[in-house]
Amino acid sequence: MTEGLRAGAVCWCGSGRRYGRCHAAQLLRPGRVSPRRPAPEAIPLPDYAASGTPGARNEPLVKSADMIARLRRAGRIAAEVLAEAASHVAPGVTTDELDRVVHEACLARGAYPSPLNYRGYPKSVCTSVNEVICHGIPDDRPLRGGDIVNVDVTCFVDGVHGDTNATCVVGTTNEAARRLVQMTHECLQLGIGAVQPGRPLSDIGRAIERHAAAAGYGVVREFVGHGIGGLFHAAPIVPHYFDPGATTVMRPGMVFTIEPMITLGTPRPLLWPNGWTAVTADGGWSAQFEHTVLVTGAGAEVLTETDGEE
Repeated sequence: MTEGLRAGAVCWCGSGRRYGRCHAAQLLRPGRVSPRRPAPEAIPLPDYAASGTPGARNEPLVKSADMIARLRRAGRIAAEVLAEAASHVAPGVTTDELDRVVHEACLARGAYPSPLNYRGYPKSVCTSVNEVICHGIPDDRPLRGGDIVNVDVTCFVDGVHGDTNATCVVGTTNEAARRLVQMTHECLQLGIGAVQPGRPLSDIGRAIERHAAAAGYGVVREFVGHGIGGLFHAAPIVPHYFDPGATTVMRPGMVFTIEPMITLGTPRPLLWPNGWTAVTADGGWSAQFEHTVLVTGAGAEVLTETDGEE
């Protein structure tokens, strides 16, 4: 789940960029959202589980060895839950069903689904379909063959959060969408590769933007990566474009997310009336991939992988 909207979303429609045409008949519409799924008190709950408001406190940029060990476990659990949810993506499956899968998979591992009631968010996972950039709320719309859907999972366990997401293709899609998904995954890998101790955070966004822009894709600027630990969203902010103001120097022990959002058309967002769902202003499709990473003495350790991943 991304750090919040950094600037006002702008409504813009046009066909000025590659694959960016606005086809009103194909645009998503909000579906019916089912009631919030309950979480048992037997599992540890974050401070916002009941109130919806996270507590205000500072958290060190460099994590302790104990917190890093707990973040590794939370990251691994989040990766397992994401893999389970992805295995259910298919034509005819609703995003509300994906929410049920994620909710139950978290609870089965003794974890709390971090998005649930975070600042009032009503579900346990974000599911962002086609032109939805991020924070899509699961509903009763069935996925259709050719769609793409981002599944954004965060798990709270042992007092810390693990945050990861991936974009899945529903059945078989067209070449433009397939290439978008591939390009976005490449951008994530390049961003991770740019993590080096002693270097500024701006290196991450530079690597991502350079790769995407060279191929004619847009990079969303309004939503960014973020520090993570006992807080769901913490410092530092991690832009996915080159921001010369992102001067924070990466140091071993820092933990943050990298989660680029790449678009076929304009990267400028429009916010739905629900206050959460951000869509591309021209209706062009968007994809996203995310990992939580630890800065080490040699580069980056990805914390949101299952034991079998390389």
